[in-house]
Amino acid sequence: MKVYKFILLGAVMLLLPFSSGCQKLRARDQLNKGVAAFRNAQFQAAIMHFKTAVGLDPTLLNAKLYLATAYFNQYIPSGESTENLKVAAQAIDAYEDVLKADPTNANAIASIAQIYYYEKNFDKAKEYQRRLVQADPNNPVPYYWIGVLDWAMCFPRSQQMRKDLKIEFPKDPKDPGSLPPFPAKARAELQEKNGPLVKEGVEVLEKAIQLKPNDFETMAYLNLMFRQKADLEADASAREADLKQAENWVDKALALKKAGGS
Repeated sequence: MKVYKFILLGAVMLLLPFSSGCQKLRARDQLNKGVAAFRNAQFQAAIMHFKTAVGLDPTLLNAKLYLATAYFNQYIPSGESTENLKVAAQAIDAYEDVLKADPTNANAIASIAQIYYYEKNFDKAKEYQRRLVQADPNNPVPYYWIGVLDWAMCFPRSQQMRKDLKIEFPKDPKDPGSLPPFPAKARAELQEKNGPLVKEGVEVLEKAIQLKPNDFETMAYLNLMFRQKADLEADASAREADLKQAENWVDKALALKKAGGS
């Protein structure tokens, strides 16, 4: 009887690798079917195939990445419905699952950052853009996006303060003297809230332009960020210098656009 049990156990042990191999083959079949559905924009069908593939083979990274991307493709940027927010959360969770297996996966990190940006969760978006910087310090894109996020946090504050104080916008933006400065108390308050973001924003955008010198979008945001910097200056000459820098970046961007640059 004992001999029979040992023979049976040995047979089971021999079958385990075969069974595992079959599961992996089935997982790849599900992945292929999911990819076909995905390419035909049949995202719900694709999601089911990808989830099945992951269930059959949790080590199949491409299936996890496709699953996350399929969720992302169903997400409506900036949409605030309960269902849309649920899809965003599913996409983030799926991308996080990718990062558990591949912590520096640039696609997953960038996609999570983009979803948080659309949700106006700028702090979380910056967190993931910083992870991209750590993973690839010579990539200009995350530096650019950190600058965009810094501006997106600064601008509404300065706009609201200008509105509250009834400070009119300049009729001629090219004339620094036509931009009324903030009163000292308001400027100090704005400096406390926006100062670190403006400093970081200028630094990362300048880094981005060093890495990719002919980038129109980065030049445009350098213009915007130097205008935010000008709002914080107590000294009139420093303020004027910032506005001049802003205009220089506008001129460079327009020249690049005219020459047919990026």
